[in-house]
Order: sequence, then C-alpha cells, then structure tokens
Amino acid sequence: MKILAFTDVHGSLFALKRLGQKVKAQKPDLMVCAGDISIFEHGITGILRRLNKLNKQIIVVHGNHEDESTFNKYSKLFKNILFIHKKNFIKDNILFLGYGGGGFSLIDKGFEKTSIKFKKIIQANKDKKIILVTHAPPYKTRLDKLVEGHCGNKSIKKFIEKNKVDLLICGHLHENFGKEDKIKRTKIINPGPFGKIVYI
Repeated sequence: MKILAFTDVHGSLFALKRLGQKVKAQKPDLMVCAGDISIFEHGITGILRRLNKLNKQIIVVHGNHEDESTFNKYSKLFKNILFIHKKNFIKDNILFLGYGGGGFSLIDKGFEKTSIKFKKIIQANKDKKIILVTHAPPYKTRLDKLVEGHCGNKSIKKFIEKNKVDLLICGHLHENFGKEDKIKRTKIINPGPFGKIVYI
C-alpha cells in the first residue's frame, strides 16, 4: 500500500497546496495525518473541507492544537475524513491504530489504558501489517531529540517494544520534520506538513 503521511499542517495554505500536488503526482492509496491540522482549531472546518476535496481517504488523529470532541464532531461532516483516536481501522491487509493529543508528557496514562485494547486487537489480527498513528513521538529516538535532550513519550515506546507494530507515524516536534528512526523492528517517521510517501 502506498500512503501519503503528513502532520502539523497548522492551517498552512502552502502545506495544503503541496499535499494536493503530491496526491496528484504520487496517487497514494490513502493519506494518514498525525494531528495538528490547525492552530488551536482556528478555521478547522475549512481545513478539513480542503483535505476532503483531495478525494482520498484520510485517516486522522487530533494533535495538541485540537480537542477530541471537536474532531469527532466535524470529521463526521466529511466523507473522506476518518477519525481513529482510540480506535482501529482495517484496509486491505493493514490494521491502523490511532491515539491523538498529548505530546508534552513522558508518561501517558490514557494511552496505557487504550493500549490494553490495542494489544488484543493486534493479537486478533496477526496476519496483518500494523500501523500506529500518534501525535506524540516515542521516547529516546531521533524523532524526540531536542537540544536539551529527549522529550518523547515512554508509554508509546514501551508499547512498540512489546507489540508487533510495523510502522509508527507521529508528529508534534517541528524540529524533527522528515526524520526517521527504528525501535527494534518498527520503523518510525515524522512526515512533516508537506507529507512523505511510505510503502507498506
């Protein structure tokens, strides 16, 4: 499957235009967004409308600039937007798991609670590739390293280390747009606002 992953658009018309150009040129099977499409929800319906008009299914979680309830409400207005926070979605032979928000804590008790459900879903779909979509990056990788040190999430990293996850798509830290790394066998990426093509 050919995926156009992106994150942290923050309402940028330039970024949205670039994503549109990549959709036309690359013809991905679907798109995946790791949150923060807006700046504190300003103009969020307009942004979702523009993304919806790309005529590609977009799997999305919210970021720290959006509220879960807002995304849940407005995503239902657009046929191509699929909000998967704390949920799962299967397309072809790929299982998508989503957890949005956050980005500022080393430990996320909400994720740890949801991960119990995710673990069971993964075990019931052993024949599928697993993609985890989070806004926050995992701890101690190239994706969470800043000048002052690592600031990612230990709960997410622990889950990846203990479960079969083929790919993690995350965002939040603008300084690390475009970076990739690995946790054991799991590829992790921060695709940035202009998007990155990923094959799985």
